[in-house]
Amino acid sequence: MPALHPVVSVAPLVLPAPGRGVDLQLRVSAPVRGDRLPVVVFSHGFASSCDAYAPLAQYWAARGLVVIQPTFLDSRTVALAEHDPRAPEVWRIRVEDVKRTLDGLETLEQAVPGLAGRIDRGRIAAAGHSFGAHTTSLLLGARMVGPDGRPGEDLSDPRICAGVLLCAAGRGGADLSAFAREHTPYLDQSYAEMTTRVLVVAGDADRSPLTVRGPDWFADPFILSPGADWLLTVFAGEHMLGGISGDRVTETTDESPERVEAVQRLTYAYLRSALQPDDPAWDEARRQLAADPSPPARLDGKA
Repeated sequence: MPALHPVVSVAPLVLPAPGRGVDLQLRVSAPVRGDRLPVVVFSHGFASSCDAYAPLAQYWAARGLVVIQPTFLDSRTVALAEHDPRAPEVWRIRVEDVKRTLDGLETLEQAVPGLAGRIDRGRIAAAGHSFGAHTTSLLLGARMVGPDGRPGEDLSDPRICAGVLLCAAGRGGADLSAFAREHTPYLDQSYAEMTTRVLVVAGDADRSPLTVRGPDWFADPFILSPGADWLLTVFAGEHMLGGISGDRVTETTDESPERVEAVQRLTYAYLRSALQPDDPAWDEARRQLAADPSPPARLDGKA
């Protein structure tokens, strides 16, 4: 693993977003040293913001990644009214926001002290948690299922070459609960078209009101996607995987520094090797996990 670097984290940065109703606010976290730095755009969960998920953003940035975190319209900080006409399309606007973020890389690069000229635009990944994992999956090639049962519009972005899905929703259709069918119909998605390389992360104690199934639902993106090459199952992990959104977040019901550390370490190693294929970080992390007498998680790969 590389040496740790001090991190500069700047927020709020703003990108103009005509037609969105409010400009897009973001946080950028980057190491103060290094060149040709890969980029990870991280999509937060429902109602969160660019100020959350510091355990992941800071960990990745200190090890050489530039982490960009947009704040989406569903954030509590935006306070979108319940009957706002944009509300039913928030899932789609999230995808547009990530694409707007990539379009604005030069602007963001210039806005962070000392970052100009140090980003490698050929090495871009996307990651997200919960609703943010849904956003990320669409950017990687997953499709919404239409009323006719067929996959809908392709919203993927070819600039993104790898991804990490943390607690992404599983199969839609009959596997969705009545609550999900009413409140989150966009979760009826198809992963068969998601061909971009991706690590799927799930907790084996993550029981969701969005499905009639159990925690195994969150493994579906790995099983159903041709691009998903690894599944990381976090033992005793609930939806916050021990507290990845921050140590002061009250919705973390399974607080565990050990689980958070495992998610930090393994997601970073995956991203590092996915963005630079000759890097041995992922192989080393897999060996370490296999040698652990009391492992915090299990890895399953596709042959």
